[in-house]
Amino acid sequence: MTLKKILVVDDNLMNRRLITDILRCFGYELMAAENGEDGLKMAREQQPDLILLDLQMPVQDGFATLQLLRKDPETKSIKVIAVTSYAMAGDKGKILAAGFDEYISKPLNTRDLPVIVKKMLGGPHCSSNDE
Repeated sequence: MTLKKILVVDDNLMNRRLITDILRCFGYELMAAENGEDGLKMAREQQPDLILLDLQMPVQDGFATLQLLRKDPETKSIKVIAVTSYAMAGDKGKILAAGFDEYISKPLNTRDLPVIVKKMLGGPHCSSNDE
């Protein structure tokens, strides 16, 4: 079985580590980038199955990165989850309307993260307590 590849794009090193450590436990192959520009380049080169994309980053934010991903025939069908501290009423709707496939708010709920990713991709589990 081929591991599903996930690209984590976040300018915060601790967020990248937390997400990659959790999801690696669930059997996914992880890669990371620290800004949207690098994330876009990695998406084109690595063709991940899913991208977890922070919205507020230097160099190129998540909205601009998503627009470029969706315009590129090589990356337009990659599922993209917004990972953001935007949690006000209406933010989720705006984010999904921008073209993201799903939304996860920060601070991350470490129990919900693998459930949402599995819903998007499917994949193996490392815990016997799963559904």
